[in-house]
Amino acid sequence: LKRQPLNSSLRAAAQLLGDTHWPPSHRGLTTQPPEPQVPSSDPWRAGTTGHLTWFPSLLSNTLTYRVALGKHDLTVDEEGSLFVGVDTIYVHEKWNSFLVRNDIALIKLAEPVELSDTIQVACLPEKDSVLPQDYPCLVTGWGRLWTNGPIADELQQGLQPVVGYATCSRWDWWSFMVRKTMVCAGGDGIISSCNGDSGGPLNCQAENGAWEVHGIVSFGSGQGCNTLKKPTVYTRVSAYIDWINQKMQL
Repeated sequence: LKRQPLNSSLRAAAQLLGDTHWPPSHRGLTTQPPEPQVPSSDPWRAGTTGHLTWFPSLLSNTLTYRVALGKHDLTVDEEGSLFVGVDTIYVHEKWNSFLVRNDIALIKLAEPVELSDTIQVACLPEKDSVLPQDYPCLVTGWGRLWTNGPIADELQQGLQPVVGYATCSRWDWWSFMVRKTMVCAGGDGIISSCNGDSGGPLNCQAENGAWEVHGIVSFGSGQGCNTLKKPTVYTRVSAYIDWINQKMQL
């Protein structure tokens, strides 16, 4: 079952210039509609999480990056979308590509961006907050519509209930590959993220109605995108709030 197109005027995406090779066990950069925020020109606040986050294995010193904001359909030039250069990319100092640990990076835009009807921010969760089992969240992206299928032109979304650490770390699920700095979601064998969704957000709605980015797509099963008991594994954003705040002061 493929994911459903996201129907919203609140969109943000990142685009890189150059070729990117997607490991089969890895999953673009995406967004789910956040609550409207007061317009800001802060160069840190123009993206999926209120701070543009990516995962380090997508980054290369040999490529030049730019960020596309306000995108929904990648095949057309959309009113309200724009491209912005990148000032600095901060990759987590303890990023481990072999064990896929500390899979988070922060992008600082080269110039301030004004928020609009098509460019908004999402909220960061409270530090160290952990969502309970089956909490409903949404993953979004332009990744493959199904295993080995075509890349999506329009932004897609899929419901991904949270899978608690106690379940996700079982031997027949993800076992030792999962750490408490991660969050699992999905694993029903029907709907999931897929190749090309890497670095995208897992958005969960708080009690006050605000959308919070609780996860960043990190890795999935090499057996296929909708593998039973192999939920998508996300970097748990709430575990890195201090790191994010520290980098924002640079």
